[in-house]
Order: sequence, then C-alpha cells, then structure tokens
Amino acid sequence: MRLVSVNQLRAGMKLGKKIYNDEGLVLLADGVELTDSLIARLARIDIGYVYIHDKFTEDVQIEGMLRDETRNHALKVIRTQFQEMSNTSGITKGFYHLDKKFSRVMDSILDEMSLQEIPMIMLADMNTADNYLYVHSLNVCLYTLVLGIANGYSKEELRVLGLGSLLHDIGKTQIPVKIVQKPGMLSDDEFRHMKAHTEIGYKILKDEPNIPLLAAHCALQHHERIDGSGYPRGLTGPQIHEYAKWLGVADSYDAMTSNRIYKKAMLPHQAVEALYVGSGTLYEQRHLELFRDRVAIYPLGLTVKLSNGEFGVVVKIDPSTPHRPVVRVFAGPGGEPVVPFERDLGKALSIVIIDLTDEDESMLKAN
Repeated sequence: MRLVSVNQLRAGMKLGKKIYNDEGLVLLADGVELTDSLIARLARIDIGYVYIHDKFTEDVQIEGMLRDETRNHALKVIRTQFQEMSNTSGITKGFYHLDKKFSRVMDSILDEMSLQEIPMIMLADMNTADNYLYVHSLNVCLYTLVLGIANGYSKEELRVLGLGSLLHDIGKTQIPVKIVQKPGMLSDDEFRHMKAHTEIGYKILKDEPNIPLLAAHCALQHHERIDGSGYPRGLTGPQIHEYAKWLGVADSYDAMTSNRIYKKAMLPHQAVEALYVGSGTLYEQRHLELFRDRVAIYPLGLTVKLSNGEFGVVVKIDPSTPHRPVVRVFAGPGGEPVVPFERDLGKALSIVIIDLTDEDESMLKAN
C-alpha cells in the first residue's frame, strides 16, 4: 500500500485501507475504486491522506497502534460520554458522573500496547473521519502512553497518565460548539472561552470516583509551558507535573498532524521540526528527544526522494532507528523506472530523505 494525499488522488485508484467515521462505521471499504465524486467527498470530510493499492507495495501491511476493533470501541465510548456531557447542565457542580467505561477502555489499550515489543508513534487518524475532538482525545492518549512506556513508568502510572491524556480535553464539552468547531481564527473573547476548557476539565474530573485526581491535573495543565507562556496559570517548568509535560508534547503533535477545516495537516517530520523550535522554552529538551526517538517520522507507504536522486516508498521501519527507514526504490535520479529494490537507510548512511513526493508523476505512470 502507498500513502497519498487526497489532493493527489486520481479516479481509478483503489483504496488500500478502510475509512471509518467516529462511530466506528465503515465509510469506504478496502478495495473500493475511487471516483471523482468519492475523492471530492474525502476532501469535504477533512481526510488528509489515504492508503491506496499499488503494485510496488502490495506486500506492505499498514498496522495501526491499536487493532481496529479496540480503536473503534474506544472512539465509541469517548463519543457517547462526551455527547452526553455536552447535553447536560450543572456538570461542574457535580450533577453528572462518568461511569467506569473509560477505565475499562484504558485497561484494554494498555493490555494491547503491552504486547508490542517497542511501541511506536504512528500517524493514527488518517483513516478516521468526522469529529476532531473524539479522535484527537484517543490519539493523544496513545502518543502519551508510548512516551510513558519509553520513560519507564509502571503499569499503574501508565494507567493514570493514560486516563489523564484520554480526558485532557473533556472541558471542551462545556464550550459552545460554534467556538470549538469554528473554521477560522478565534476572536479574543472566543479564545478566552476556549482557554477555560482546562479549568472546566479539572472541575469535572477532580471529584470523579472512577478517575485519579492526577488525571484532573493533566486536564488543567496540558497547555502550560515551561517558560511560563502557557495557560491557565502561567506555570513554569518545575511547577508543571511531568505527566502534563509529556501530554503537552503529544497534544501539540497531534494538532499539527491532523487535517482541519482551517489548516492542512503536517506530516510527522514537519511536526517534529516544529516542536523542536520550542525546545527549552515550551517543552523540555529531554521530552522532545525521547519523542523523536519513538515517532515514525516517515510513515509506511510514504513516497520519498533520496539525496542520490532516487524515488521510492517507505516499506519498513526499524524501531531503533525510526528516522532511517527501508525505502523500496522504483525510479532512478532522472525519474526513469527501475526494477524495484530496497535501500536500507540504516546501512546506507550517506543517503538521506530530502523530499516527500506523492506528486511524482513517474510513480503514477508506472502504475
């Protein structure tokens, strides 16, 4: 399978992986032949990239961070609970309580991630459409857990960190939808309302019998930054809990790599570069370094150009060197087709990826 941006899709291409909505229902099935109208529909529902079948990469299997069944169930629980809260008044005064479903979801996620030898941060939401809040909540949870595992947290610590990251944006259920889903820049007054979601989230979670108090502090502090420029309290480095620091990195990364009405998604390597701009000011350098070592900055199926002029597709990622993937070369420096072969950048150290090129015409012609 090959990863292609929606604006480079062509009628006749066949979808390589199912696309779901936030209820876990299949919108488009694997193998569907794309038409101009289907491509336009994908663009309308803010799908940024899709996998397509490709003769060079039919053997490449794209595995998510969770099984589809686990992911879809988690999204269903988030959607149901968040929608109920959006329709309930008096939440911050204790008139509503979360049930134990979030705890059970967290247990199933941790059980599944524990089976992975070295969990990696993969681009997770490109095949899910619709409500950003639900998908974002789950993605941030998964990314934060990968960081927590790499940092050596115990299972109970991971459970608290996971619940805090899964529910970090729960306060947005009490912010007017017209503000949360506004397709443009917020006014000063709207931004003031939006920033309140951190404190609202804390008030919702702090007295929940099924949610650890530290998870409530994750909701409160995930927009704090170590130089004091964050909100709601302008805390500085030592004042911010470490869980919230991990969460802040994961939250920012997912926001950058998600397609929104008002901005195009960045690819992982671009988002990592953007995060590093804030090293030592917004984020701890140690946290960014660990994040960099656990994120697949060049996703499987991505078409790339190498420094020696060759074109190819990322087909394998070594967790120990995720920034040096194996690339299946299909075209030479002049764009001329070649018999496909694999170039391991973990061994060919003089060659690097210099560009991403899903627009490469030689690839389209070769298919």
